[in-house]
Formats: sequence, structure tokens, C-alpha cells
Amino acid sequence: MKLIADLHTHTILSSHAYSTIMENAKYASEIGIQVLGTTDHGPNLPGAPDLWHFGNFRVMPRELFGVTMLYGCEANIIDYEGNLDLPLNMQSDLDMMIASLHEPLMEGNQSSDFNTTAILKAMDNPNINILGHLGNPKFKIYEEEIVKKAKDKNILIEINNSSFTKSRIGSEETCIKIAKLCKKFQTRIIVNSDAHFCYSIGDFSVAEKMLMEIGMPEELIINTNKERLLNFFR
Repeated sequence: MKLIADLHTHTILSSHAYSTIMENAKYASEIGIQVLGTTDHGPNLPGAPDLWHFGNFRVMPRELFGVTMLYGCEANIIDYEGNLDLPLNMQSDLDMMIASLHEPLMEGNQSSDFNTTAILKAMDNPNINILGHLGNPKFKIYEEEIVKKAKDKNILIEINNSSFTKSRIGSEETCIKIAKLCKKFQTRIIVNSDAHFCYSIGDFSVAEKMLMEIGMPEELIINTNKERLLNFFR
């Protein structure tokens, strides 16, 4: 398995991240990443960039250091109706959008019913391409319902390497369960680093190991093929 893209990365505009977009792209080029997504946090999260950041991607180049660049947002699900913290007209102008649950915008440790409802309703939004780090133990969910709907809606389930290592400790069991359900129901996935520093870009090591152990078919992993990946986001 060779992963050629990393579409969940952050820059210094997410105040708890530490590299510029130029540093991210340069490092991605050095390690052989062919497609890089920059997806800073949506504006409702403390320290996130404001709306102007997401509305001005037209000034950005489509290639940096030989790396194809995609520009998007890790948008926040902000209520149990599945609403996001970006206006609809701005969402549709992005190359891609990840939807995630984050504290303090949503209360952690709510029941699986509440969290699952929020995600299922968000999935009716046609601008959402990826569901981010679903293994977070603070947001219990009914995994099978979400995996089945993701297939129906052609939304990618993210396998987030950071959830196995430094972030959202305790995610591993749910991440493995979700991956197995994706294999069972033939729901496509994307493996991302969720890098908050440039040297974490392209680090998929733990997620890759898990996917190999469960025998995840390569055709379900969208970022193993550049053409397939770009066609999906077109």
C-alpha cells in the first residue's frame, strides 16, 4: 500500500498548529506526497481563522513544490441538526470539506443517540466529502449507521493516524471497528495524518498497519491512487 495524498493538515492559522502552508507543501514534496489538502479548523473553534480565510482560496496556486494543492476546511458540526460553521455558499466553493465533532463546540460524552443524529443529519449536506476522526471516545456513536449512510451518500470515512498516536487517546478500538465496518459494507475510506506540524504530514504508519492487519482492500482506500482521488473531488 502506498498512500500518495494527505488531505487533513493544519497550518499556523489554526492557532494550535505550528507550520505555514509553504512549510507543509515543501515537506510533503520531500517525502513524496503528490496531493496535499490544507484544512484549517472552521471559524467557530477557538483560535481558528475567520471566514475571510476560506473565502479567498482563489489566490492560491494549484501546485507548490510539485505538489497538487487542494484547499478546504475541517468544518465543525455545531448542533444536533448537523449544521456547520461555514455559510453554504462558502462551503460549495471549497475543493473539499471535512466535518468533525469538536469540544468545546459540542459537549463531549453525550449519548450515542445525540452524536449519531448530529453526524447523520450533517451527512445530508452535499458539500461534505469526509467525516473526520470518528473514533473519538468523547463522542460515542452508532458506527454501523454512519458507515452505511456514508456509502449511500458517497462520503469518505477518515482513518485518522493521529487518533492512534497523539490525539484523542482511546480512539483505537472504535477506529478499528469502523474500519472493519467499512470493509464489510464496501464504504470508501481516506487515510489522513491530521498534521498540526509539517513533519507529521504523510505519517500514516499506525493506521496503515491496522488496515493491513484487517485486510482492507486497496480499492476502498481512495488516497492510494492520484487519478481516482482527484476524480472524486472533481
